[in-house]
Amino acid sequence: MPGRLLSSLVRVAPSPMPKLDKPVKAHTAPLFPPVYSYEAPTVKETSTRSQESLVMDIFKRHDKHHADKKSPKASPKVDPQAAASLNMSVESPPIVFYNSAASSTGAIFSGQLMMNVHEPHVTIDKFEMRLLAIVSTRKPVVQHCADCSSQTTEIHKWEFLTHPTSLRHGSHSYPFSHLLPGHLPATTHGNLATLDYYLSAVATAANGDKIAYRRSIDIKRAIFPGNEKHSVRIFPPTNLTAAVKLPPVIHPIGDFPLEMRLSGIVQNKEDSQTRWRLRKLNWRIEETQKFVAPACDKHISKVAGGGEGKGVLHEDVRAIANEEVKTGWKTDFERGEIDVEFRAACNVSLKPLCDMESQSGMSVKHNLIVEMVVAEEWAPLKKLSQATPTGAARVLRTQFHLTLTERSGMGIAWDEEQPPLYEDVPISPPTYVNDCEDPFLSVTSSRSGSFSL
Repeated sequence: MPGRLLSSLVRVAPSPMPKLDKPVKAHTAPLFPPVYSYEAPTVKETSTRSQESLVMDIFKRHDKHHADKKSPKASPKVDPQAAASLNMSVESPPIVFYNSAASSTGAIFSGQLMMNVHEPHVTIDKFEMRLLAIVSTRKPVVQHCADCSSQTTEIHKWEFLTHPTSLRHGSHSYPFSHLLPGHLPATTHGNLATLDYYLSAVATAANGDKIAYRRSIDIKRAIFPGNEKHSVRIFPPTNLTAAVKLPPVIHPIGDFPLEMRLSGIVQNKEDSQTRWRLRKLNWRIEETQKFVAPACDKHISKVAGGGEGKGVLHEDVRAIANEEVKTGWKTDFERGEIDVEFRAACNVSLKPLCDMESQSGMSVKHNLIVEMVVAEEWAPLKKLSQATPTGAARVLRTQFHLTLTERSGMGIAWDEEQPPLYEDVPISPPTYVNDCEDPFLSVTSSRSGSFSL
């Protein structure tokens, strides 16, 4: 019918196509008109995944990898809080023993051991503290043997609680004090062995839990300086003699003076003179550490000689200071003397140890070694200024013992802390004679008596 088009018979007129040189392949699919619908089209499942899903999977794997890596740090394992904790407050000054082990009176060590109870009530069955001296060696008789590597000695013991006691929430203090004997060796950390002091406190609760506390104690020794040391050394077969003046004690930090006079350097003959001239001087301070590594009961057979308390002796020598001196001395050929004066000091970076000696076989000593190179000269008596070297030379070597000790610091000697004795009390003022009566005193007493009535 004219004016009406049927949808089933309507076809789109083909547009005029330009002519192509190459032939165009015909479409195999039928060119039917599309069918429109209000419903979403169904997507067929394919084996290939979209690019967006692949990117999301990469992000998920990355987050999971970092989560696994950070999980131990993000959620650390928290231990349950104990029923109580221990702490310590030291009230005494730093521990310093004065003078040698034979003459030292020791030092006072005091403080308060505090127990902080976190629960409403806690029952403590036993509470004690020990002062321990632990000697550890780096060269034991048998490696990986705990008894051969370390020895522990109990010096003192405090028993605060011996029977079950109930403690409330809060802080509880337990004072303690002890006079440390002066013969104890000082704390030492050497290359062969170490000596440390510890306070070990243990509180045992009723349920079997143990509350422990440990604290190290630093013990030092200071020797008071006395008179200067004078030593004389003779160097045969020559006539040379060295007189040296040394300080009584030296310290790890700071320098000290050393004076030396070399005499006998000139020998006169009939028409000539033979003399020695100082060319060079070297000095060094050597530290000698010795330690007897003991053997335990299981390995006592490995020690030569056997027997209880025997061990292996180890020795270590090192230089803690050295210097070469080429100038600075005065030579007087008329008097036949050479005066040398210089200052020496320990190398602080090497951490020198102080002198000590203990019954366990541990000792530290120091020596000053001086080496001088002298050359022989010959000169005629008429022209002493025209000296000729003979080519002979000698090395003069000598050593002196040095006492390396700590400074007194803030410590207070026990002798200065103790109260005065009866013998130290001065004479009292004279007493009044009973026969002598004061008239004013009698009047005052009568008046006060009448007033009281």
